[in-house]
Amino acid sequence: MLILNVNRFIYYIYSMNHQRCSSELAVPVVKMKVLFVCIGNTCRSPMAEAILKHLVVKRNLQDWYVDSAGLRSWNVGLKPQARGQQLLKQHGLKTNHLGRMISAQDFYNFDYIFAMDNSNLLELEHMAACLVPSPTCKIQLLGSYIGRKEDEVIEDPYFSQGMGGFNAAYLQILESCERFLQHYNSD
Repeated sequence: MLILNVNRFIYYIYSMNHQRCSSELAVPVVKMKVLFVCIGNTCRSPMAEAILKHLVVKRNLQDWYVDSAGLRSWNVGLKPQARGQQLLKQHGLKTNHLGRMISAQDFYNFDYIFAMDNSNLLELEHMAACLVPSPTCKIQLLGSYIGRKEDEVIEDPYFSQGMGGFNAAYLQILESCERFLQHYNSD
């Protein structure tokens, strides 16, 4: 286990110094930049990206940039999981997102980085702590905006059977994004 974690850390440091991804090249100068992160960038984070983009347009909020990324490279360049796309379509949403991995530059480019679960959160906080200068983005659990401890973690639906896990994740993400926007607008 220690070797695996050391290898991940080495890969992360290497990628910080040598890998340029789209977010490093093309994050526009806007009022608010939000990044959603999950383990593979195929289920939860692309759903969250699509949901918040929809809510931002619906509320006519100007100058927002919303994206998503993964902590692992498994799905880089791939479309989100088919069940997630199906669910988004059922709610009148769509995504053109292609999977990508989080980069060191993301910690400087985004105002908020939202993790889907506690392991994502801890890994993101550890990555940020290794950066110099220290990034000023807020790293939080997306589900913390719901205000119910039992709903803070948005479980990964990837290994679930059928649509139940995706439906549960969708509802948590939707409520979290709505509450985040309420919180943001009250500041």
